[in-house]
Amino acid sequence: MGTTANQDQAIKQFQSIIDQMDESMKNTYQNMHQGYPTETLERFLKARDGNVAKAHKMLVDCLEWRVQNKIDDILSKPIIPINLYRAVRDSQLLGLSGYSKEGLPIIAIGAGLSTFDKASVHYYVQSHIQINEYRDRVILPIATKKFGRHISTCLKVLDMTGLKLSALNHLKLLTTMSTIDDLNYPEKTEIYYIVNAPYIFSACWKVVKPLLQERTRKKIQVLQGCGRDELLKVMDYSSLPHFCRKEGSGSSKNTENGSNCFSADHEFHQQLYNHIKQQAELLDSISPIKQGSVHVGVPDTDPEDAKIAKTIESEFHRLGNLNGRSNSVNGLKVDGN
Repeated sequence: MGTTANQDQAIKQFQSIIDQMDESMKNTYQNMHQGYPTETLERFLKARDGNVAKAHKMLVDCLEWRVQNKIDDILSKPIIPINLYRAVRDSQLLGLSGYSKEGLPIIAIGAGLSTFDKASVHYYVQSHIQINEYRDRVILPIATKKFGRHISTCLKVLDMTGLKLSALNHLKLLTTMSTIDDLNYPEKTEIYYIVNAPYIFSACWKVVKPLLQERTRKKIQVLQGCGRDELLKVMDYSSLPHFCRKEGSGSSKNTENGSNCFSADHEFHQQLYNHIKQQAELLDSISPIKQGSVHVGVPDTDPEDAKIAKTIESEFHRLGNLNGRSNSVNGLKVDGN
């Protein structure tokens, strides 16, 4: 992202402010920028449409959130026992399927089939933040080195297969995770690809789309079917999420040669879990590893995000009324056909 004279001046102001911060704030900022402080400041400026005062407040709030919630240590807090971790993975479907042709990590998300019902919300929030931190501290630096240029963003492919009206039950949790991302990990996703979208998604998208900022709207692409042909323009077949590999497969549960990146046994999750265990073992001599979730303070939801969540809730209720309050959308038309 190129900078203008105003942005250059803003970044200099940012840097002078950071120089005056205490050591804990400086340390967490270093963990956050991973050797690219200017690019990190640019992300916060972009997230606040170039408004220096708002971007400065956002950055300071983010750093305070990291310090207060010990985010720098979260990659040394394994979800144990292993059966609990597997339960989280089975109900919070996401993983790394590969890299785009430009070297961006591809995060696959089973939005429709995630149930978030096998553990407390704290474990799901903990897992979400751990994957964010692992992406930023491990995956992106590896991609940067591998592809010979700074890579700081990812692509996300969201599979809407199985989306039901009962998803309303975990709308609050999804809003919590979205708020954490918006305020503390801004501008980390280049494009959101939506695939296997049923009617319920299409109906919600029509009412939500006008509420989104133009910058956000431009990032979201709703693809036909499983999106395979469109996605192959930006990634190789080997990096396609498993639910996009076969036109008409339409399911996050379909796998090919063990390629389900949602599985706790997938290479990505094995590496992530082993990394967290190793970090925990390094600290074990200081304080033994404890069971229990990490409780993270959640910033107040942005009013615009709250409005979007309320709109989705209202649309779900409307669809429920239209369909006899059915919990499933199996009887609804797909893609308006």
